[in-house]
Amino acid sequence: MSNRYKEVGVDIEAGNAFVNQLKEKAPSIGGFGGMFKVPAGYENPILVSGADGVGTKINIARVAGDYSTIGIDLVAMCVNDVITSGAKPLYFLDYVSTKKLDTNVASIVDGIVKGCWMSGCELLGGETAEHHRQSDYDLAGFCTGIVEEHDVVDGSIIKPGDAIIGIQSSGIHSNGYTLINDMLWRHQLYYKDTPELLEPTRIYAATVQRLLDEVPVLGMAHITGGGLEENVSRCLPAGLQAHINWNSWPMPEIFNKIMLAGEVPEEDMKRIFNMGIGYCIVVPPEVVDDTMILIDYPSQVIGHVRCTM
Repeated sequence: MSNRYKEVGVDIEAGNAFVNQLKEKAPSIGGFGGMFKVPAGYENPILVSGADGVGTKINIARVAGDYSTIGIDLVAMCVNDVITSGAKPLYFLDYVSTKKLDTNVASIVDGIVKGCWMSGCELLGGETAEHHRQSDYDLAGFCTGIVEEHDVVDGSIIKPGDAIIGIQSSGIHSNGYTLINDMLWRHQLYYKDTPELLEPTRIYAATVQRLLDEVPVLGMAHITGGGLEENVSRCLPAGLQAHINWNSWPMPEIFNKIMLAGEVPEEDMKRIFNMGIGYCIVVPPEVVDDTMILIDYPSQVIGHVRCTM
């Protein structure tokens, strides 16, 4: 058999072997399309979908020579968006682009499998594409969740005085890495001194499901690019805004390190990074204590909702 396709960069046999290995960890993959049965018990189910990537954080994995956690980031970025509507994650699809199939791709997919397990969803399928002229990896993820129509969390009943609870991040998560990569290039920052740059994005799915079962959650926000104020505002009705008390939680040292090393103004930092808060919940003030007890990560009341000036 001719090896012409392999000569130009695509190894069909290696691809088939890779899929067969992956089936041991994710049995649903391998068909032309993934199928998922809608769980019983829903009267008017709403499907909620989201797509995202990890941006230039992939460059940090290359610098470190460690791709074991970047797949978790990919799942987290998609799942954390979908759950803001009150949805329970059902399944995940991935797209991995690479110059060639290698152990790094296997590490990336292992991280995706782990992230799906942490999220309580199934890895239903995906695409691993070989582009032999490509210089690095590229990742995209797609998640679908489900929520009963009358249980959708859309922020529409939030009112002035409602409390904003911030759940701490695991670190930088997956936003702001274009700036960080520039700082590495300029030798303002060194990976060997900041291994926390690869700390994977925290997945909040289990915590959110627990809260939805126990307390009246009025709105939720995944804190990504744009920072706290911009992302929280996305879950608020017109005429309302978030008042954030920036001194109400301990800011992780990594953000001080970035701010000082890159001479980044504090206001820019607040719009680029999560500053230590990865996810926000809006609840009535009278259930704050009950809500805080149910959160299994450090959390604080970081502000409240008020009318726009």
